[in-house]
Amino acid sequence: MQFETISSISTPVGEGAIAIVRLSGEDAVEIADRLYRGAKKLSEVDSHTINYGHIIDPKTKETVEEVMCAVMRAPRTYTREDIVEINCHGGIHTVNRVLQLTLSHGARMAEPGEFTKRAFLNGRVDLSQAEAVMDFIRSKTDQASKVANQQVQGRLKTYIENLRQSILNILAQVEVNIDYPEYDDVEEATTAFLLEEAQTVEKEIEKLLKSSAEGRILREGLSTVIVGKPNVGKSSLLNYLIQDNKAIVTDVAGTTRDILEEYVNVNGIPLKLVDTAGIRETDDVVEKIGVERSREALKDAELILYVMNNNEEITKEDIELLETIDDKKVIGIINKLDLENHLDVDYLTSHFDIPLIRTSIINGQGVDDLENEIQRMFFDGSISSADSTYVSNNRHIHLLEQAKVSISDAISSAEIDVPVDIIQIDLIKTWELLGEVIGEDVSEQLIDQLFSQFCLGK
Repeated sequence: MQFETISSISTPVGEGAIAIVRLSGEDAVEIADRLYRGAKKLSEVDSHTINYGHIIDPKTKETVEEVMCAVMRAPRTYTREDIVEINCHGGIHTVNRVLQLTLSHGARMAEPGEFTKRAFLNGRVDLSQAEAVMDFIRSKTDQASKVANQQVQGRLKTYIENLRQSILNILAQVEVNIDYPEYDDVEEATTAFLLEEAQTVEKEIEKLLKSSAEGRILREGLSTVIVGKPNVGKSSLLNYLIQDNKAIVTDVAGTTRDILEEYVNVNGIPLKLVDTAGIRETDDVVEKIGVERSREALKDAELILYVMNNNEEITKEDIELLETIDDKKVIGIINKLDLENHLDVDYLTSHFDIPLIRTSIINGQGVDDLENEIQRMFFDGSISSADSTYVSNNRHIHLLEQAKVSISDAISSAEIDVPVDIIQIDLIKTWELLGEVIGEDVSEQLIDQLFSQFCLGK
């Protein structure tokens, strides 16, 4: 496909050692050549080379920047179009001047995600790979980036294509039955084949959907709230996990009066960690607002770390709060093991079915046990990034759920001897829904919406 040439800054805006202005399109090399002065014109250099020179303002003849220009000619490029990447110094002013020169000499400002959109429209990647590019950029742990990278490499695409081929095999057999309805043995063989193959497809779709909860956690992070009474060590736990003193820690109860949010990597699992104000009855207006916000944060939490003081007796407030969150995944943390024990652990174990981790955060004791328990609770003890069945994208999950319904309907119909030409309708629908996952049949509006969520220059 042919598009007008686009240009954008492809590195984060701000001061840095290097910034890159990227051009893509049929006139990318020609536009860059109008601005570039080096030993050779860029139109004369070999593809996939980087060339030293300067960017000149053609109107004033002023030298704007000292640059290295990478020239990559179609089709062996990210967009399958000619690409020029102008590597210049990372100052905000100079990189913007280079961008403006490309725009005033024939390029158009790229829309968010337009480079990747062109890669999709030109057939270099399918839609699931294109969407995974953004997941890869936004990944917060090694495990999340590995999973996203596998999707970029086409693992999900291959998986979906195999499922669609299985459905095509079923449909081919159904066509035989439709063409030769007078043979009873053909119909019987078709129904048996249909059931066996459709049940296999159904199991594979279920496998993908089963991975979606874990995949979403790796993609978006696990919403985790640290809660407990004042001065039990909540902020100390946050600071220890993020390895920074973001939260104020003192011996004064009620120091934290609002919620603090940070991302932290726990054994490859990204936690969206929220430190809350200590929950207690208070007459302090500001602290009371903080307590209410803490209670609100609990409603959306996927994991609650309930911190208790080993040196204090369990209170009515502790019991009431634990009872209100008994429908959530909760890990009890008995902190301050370095102090004398006054907490009734036997009462906790007999009345609440939650794992208990003993810590002394000030000494770093027990935090490894906490991290291992989180991994066990959500990933059965380990994360297999080599597993190609992780699905995390909400659009993919929704389409797979619909495909699961369609293939299940086909199986149910076959089991009660519904004519195969009727069953064929559900099979075709399943095939089409799986195709939407990888972008075989999607609307222009959906494509625009998906790529608008990308960062500028990608």
